[in-house]
Amino acid sequence: MAQVRLLNISKMYSGGNVAVKDASLNVESREFLVIVGPSGCGKSTLLRMIAGLEELSSGEIWIGDKRVNSIPPKDRDIAMVFQNYALYPHMTVFENMAFGLRLRGYTRREIEQRVRDAASILGIESYLQRKPKELSGGERQRVAVGRAIVRKPMVFLFDEPLSNLDAKLRVQMRTEIRKLHLKLQTTMIYVTHDQTEAMTMGDRIVVMNKALIQQVADPLTIYEHPANLFVASFIGAPPMNFLKGTINRMGETVLFKNESVRLRVVEEMASRLIHCEHQPVILGIRPEDLYDKLFIMDAPPDTVLTATVEVVEPMGAEVYLHLKIGSHALVARVGPHNRPEVNQDIDVVFDMGKVHFFDATTQAAIV
Repeated sequence: MAQVRLLNISKMYSGGNVAVKDASLNVESREFLVIVGPSGCGKSTLLRMIAGLEELSSGEIWIGDKRVNSIPPKDRDIAMVFQNYALYPHMTVFENMAFGLRLRGYTRREIEQRVRDAASILGIESYLQRKPKELSGGERQRVAVGRAIVRKPMVFLFDEPLSNLDAKLRVQMRTEIRKLHLKLQTTMIYVTHDQTEAMTMGDRIVVMNKALIQQVADPLTIYEHPANLFVASFIGAPPMNFLKGTINRMGETVLFKNESVRLRVVEEMASRLIHCEHQPVILGIRPEDLYDKLFIMDAPPDTVLTATVEVVEPMGAEVYLHLKIGSHALVARVGPHNRPEVNQDIDVVFDMGKVHFFDATTQAAIV
């Protein structure tokens, strides 16, 4: 297995369009790394540069102990699984999986063994004599993964492999791919726009936006300590709520205030925020950290605001409450039995120990 190192790599197209800017990253041997971001952020371009399908404008890529900038894709010892499966329609599943091995001159016996081993791992032994048109989307994706497995590469690259599948099958396949990583113990780099896939699959997550890497960390750190406003808004479903305001001191108390909100900042955060006094900041709070006061009877009064319920969304195990506080729209994620009426006013408790603060100008996290 191999480490992958990206050293200040960039990709600029003619006309000055920058797809990736000055990206540096170390992918550890046997790590499952997920690159996530919105469409057009540069994540697939980054993956294709690792594969050798896109030339670098600057920087270096190392796979293991080799600098691979000038090495063609076929010699990089990587295997790539694409979004559209890229199977040959006139070949059987066996022939699709064996094709790359035949090109590399493997013996018939070794090809047979590798294909059957991969088919066994993926549970597709009974499909080997079928053509791709006879398979479902999930079965075709397994074949595409199997074609990569038979190569036994140093690094696997996945470019949004589940985006063509329905929601139920995506959940099943992301579990299968995670199990596959645990079984093969190889280095995997996985690109997706789906933050749920990123959170559930990755040992670490790379969040990208507008050609730049925004944050690299394990899923829990990304969720609990986002580096900036973009990461905070992109990771989480429903997304984090945001309120603009200022920090103000009243005696020993530090408050976050705007025209319709007044909340006391907890002591451990206050000392790190006081340098922002009277400056614009953004408070962020996740939907699960907003509570109905009916269920939190001892909430301090300076953490409670009155909100109007605009929409109630029952989700089975939980309920999403769409709320209005002054001009601010927020979403609370509450328990299944907490279902107030639309247009009802409720008292909402802010868990001030779990709020985030961001600089309104730079959008970087303050606390």
